[in-house]
Amino acid sequence: MLNILRTFLSPRNVLRLAWHQSKTCIAAMLYRFPARKLIVIGITGTDGKTTTVGMIAHILRITGIQVGALSTAFFRANDLIEWNATQKTSPSPFVIQHFLHRLVAKGCTHTVIEYSSHGLVQGRTLFTWPSVAAITNTSPEHLDYHGTMEQYRKDKGKLFRMLHGKGTKILNADDETYNQYLQIPSERTLSYSLSDPIASKISISIPGKFNIENALCALRCAEAIGIPTQQSLEALRTFAGIPGRMECIDEGQPFTVFIDFTVTPAAYEKTLSAIRLTLTAGHRLLVLAGSCGDRMRENRHLIGNICTEFADIIVVTNEDPYTEDPEKIINEVWNGIDQKMVEAHRIPDRRKAMTFLFRKAEPGDIVLLCGKGSDITMWIASGQIPWNEREITRELLRDLRCESEKRSRPPRQPPEEHTSNENWHR
Repeated sequence: MLNILRTFLSPRNVLRLAWHQSKTCIAAMLYRFPARKLIVIGITGTDGKTTTVGMIAHILRITGIQVGALSTAFFRANDLIEWNATQKTSPSPFVIQHFLHRLVAKGCTHTVIEYSSHGLVQGRTLFTWPSVAAITNTSPEHLDYHGTMEQYRKDKGKLFRMLHGKGTKILNADDETYNQYLQIPSERTLSYSLSDPIASKISISIPGKFNIENALCALRCAEAIGIPTQQSLEALRTFAGIPGRMECIDEGQPFTVFIDFTVTPAAYEKTLSAIRLTLTAGHRLLVLAGSCGDRMRENRHLIGNICTEFADIIVVTNEDPYTEDPEKIINEVWNGIDQKMVEAHRIPDRRKAMTFLFRKAEPGDIVLLCGKGSDITMWIASGQIPWNEREITRELLRDLRCESEKRSRPPRQPPEEHTSNENWHR
């Protein structure tokens, strides 16, 4: 039935949306509306959602609160963490409601949920009843689904409407949507900005001004449920980051490797510019770039533009082509690269592309692997295939280290000649 709906009805057709919402209603009833027993903090935005969810969950856990979290990368119930194999920010309502049911069973009192624009439109996140709703930022994404940036921002705003005039909304004062979302009713509004004095007091181990912005959002969310800001600042000092989000992979190589779920042009610009600032003179930024299939076609050349501006070496490769021709996707990213300005290569095989970059890297360089983050699969036309970028990166770096060690060993000396007349064969 779902395939029939997809074939004949547009994504926003009322019948198709009713189908999604009916599934959500059934799922919530099946698990007896578990969100009623939880204090829910909701996070939406274009970039930074997963890291912000992780920061909030960390603050709550450190301050003694039994907390769960649902994000694109992981599910968390207190100290138990599972990878989100669906790779969807807002998975099936049955997955969401079952997860919330598990949190209640494990004694959690709070949960942090990442909300996607698709999930908000389709009603997959109904019956989660957030009491705190926050946004990280907005930039063009999923316009093939939403149509226009205006509609995209309106759809993101559905999270604040889920407050039903109650609770606390948390807004980014530096984002263009601030005044738009300020008009949506709530009992309380908190805001944050990189110009806030508190920003200079944030100490976190992960790089980038954008992560300071994520931390500011997390501080306001914690404040909304009564955690003092100073206590939250202390908790963030021990936040180690989220796997696959600006994660540094160290296998003893003489250069730095970061893995990040960088997918939108805005994320590319923020991430590459932040890393560029950390480079010392004479060292280079090497970037593995690509784009997801079946979406974001209008953004692909922009990724090439941004990589040209900030990178020294670019390799364009396969990411998650879904049903699209991988070569076509690579071509569209490639078309945005100015080859007169930067060294660029096309290597469709992602493993070979990574190996190429690692061999190119010199001591002091930084290699940034964009697009996959903590994903454990890759989507191709026939479905999902195993792909764990974090493990593969470690494997390739170890292999290169072994090669280097073999080359550096002194050559074996020939065995000494035997001068004895004794017949040693006997």
